[in-house]
Amino acid sequence: MKLPIILSIDDDPQVLQAVQQDLRKQYRKQYRIICTTSAQEALDSLTELKKKGEVVAMFLSDQRMPEMAGVDFLTKAKAIYPEAKRALLTAYSDIDAAVRAINEVQLDYYIAKPWDPPEEKLYPVLDDLLSDWQSNHKPDFEGLRLIGYQFSPRSHELKDFLAGNLFPYQWLDIETNSKAQELLDLYSVDRKDLPAVVLADGTVLSHPSLSELGEKLGLKPKAMESLYDLAIIGAGPAGLAAAVYGGSEGLKTILIDKRAPGGQAGTSSRIENYLGFPSGLSGADLARRAITQAQRFGVEFLAPQEVVEISSQGQYKHIRMADGSEVLTRAILLSTGVAYHKLENESLDKFTGAGVYYGAATTEAYAFKGQPVYIVGGGNSAGQGAMYLSRTASEVFICIRRSNLGETMSQYLIEQIKKTPNITLLPCTEIVEGLGNERLECLVLEDMNTQERRTVKAGGLFIFIGAKPLTDWIEMDIIKDNRGFIETGRSLARYDDFKRSWKLNREPYALETCSAGIFAAGDVRAGAMNRVASAVGEGAMAVSFVHKYLAEN
Repeated sequence: MKLPIILSIDDDPQVLQAVQQDLRKQYRKQYRIICTTSAQEALDSLTELKKKGEVVAMFLSDQRMPEMAGVDFLTKAKAIYPEAKRALLTAYSDIDAAVRAINEVQLDYYIAKPWDPPEEKLYPVLDDLLSDWQSNHKPDFEGLRLIGYQFSPRSHELKDFLAGNLFPYQWLDIETNSKAQELLDLYSVDRKDLPAVVLADGTVLSHPSLSELGEKLGLKPKAMESLYDLAIIGAGPAGLAAAVYGGSEGLKTILIDKRAPGGQAGTSSRIENYLGFPSGLSGADLARRAITQAQRFGVEFLAPQEVVEISSQGQYKHIRMADGSEVLTRAILLSTGVAYHKLENESLDKFTGAGVYYGAATTEAYAFKGQPVYIVGGGNSAGQGAMYLSRTASEVFICIRRSNLGETMSQYLIEQIKKTPNITLLPCTEIVEGLGNERLECLVLEDMNTQERRTVKAGGLFIFIGAKPLTDWIEMDIIKDNRGFIETGRSLARYDDFKRSWKLNREPYALETCSAGIFAAGDVRAGAMNRVASAVGEGAMAVSFVHKYLAEN
């Protein structure tokens, strides 16, 4: 943690040396002492100190200096660090000016020269001032800060990316947080350049892409090796488990994800039915533990990096990225998971990221404190989102097309929802329209039994419906079912295309696709159970089949 600064200015080098010696003797363990003979130089440095997140606790300035009077310096310094204490060193003849400054510029104290002995004439005064500063000082957030508009899709995208990759950050809404405008003024950023990210070192990124931001934060979008044993595409629970087992068993493994580790499960606020965690754990916590474990075994993690094409040429597989780079590997595991279905509704589409969100309950919950919010969906993700949102929202309404949650949600979540007073279930209900100007303000609900419609106020709408497999990008001949899920193992024999593509004497392994050496695991696979535990199991099992495949090639 950075020490707060005591900044002392005196144009007389001998006096300044005496001040510096006394300050360091008493305060060097708790404060950083900076001394200079130039008031203008000190002022010029303050803006840079502010950008770097440095805190000034006290200014101690001589009154008589050739560049400007001490009172003038303290007045200008106050504009940059308004909370810092201000003390003036004065000769006996300047005491009248110091007294006037107490009233005119809120000078905190003046100290007559000479101040020997400092134990009687200097330290008691400074101790009182610094003690008062410490009592009232509220430390600024020292890490990454994101400035933008709350109901901006780009701001939401950046928040979602930072949260998903477990980067601590402070969100500053330009319309409600005065600190946001202070930072824009400090870094000379215009509102039209929002969203903007201020890094801990003072670097400012305006309208950053996810890859640009990720690279600045230390994520690696480029592969380090020329050839891998196993490339895993998708860092959900299945991909993470495969990475851990692949790395631990000596396979040169690379894990690639276009957003963040955890996948859809990573957005869950609380998973309570995962083995070994009786108190439950968040999806983000599970992802953090898993990615740390995988990297400890030497697994390379590329993010944010989007795969746009895979191809197989004999025993080698080629993976092409969105940026044109390629990865060469001997085996591939497809664990891209699923995405929430979009509601086919034009009135809601225009509010996506501006009041309408797919998942994202943990990212946006605090933006709707004290407001009513609506959830669409009856699965576990919807239930977990409802429980999380109930902490901050005034009311949470769950809209489902069925008459109850029993067929789609785990019983433990149903019981929790029943016991939460500000969650209401709206069965047999559809959302037919979203209303608002720049952001969502109201929803039109329809009772499916009576076709009666009503308009309700809504701060936000969170959608958790269906499971669309993320396989549209796969152009090679990988057999999928009619919903786009990847077929594996014995199920492939049902398809006429299988005999044309499979040329080996053996049958495909249980998690192998119709292309030898390319496997699928987790929710993206046809017939998967859609549970975190089963995805983890499939990811681990896939590695054993990869070993068998590599042994025969």
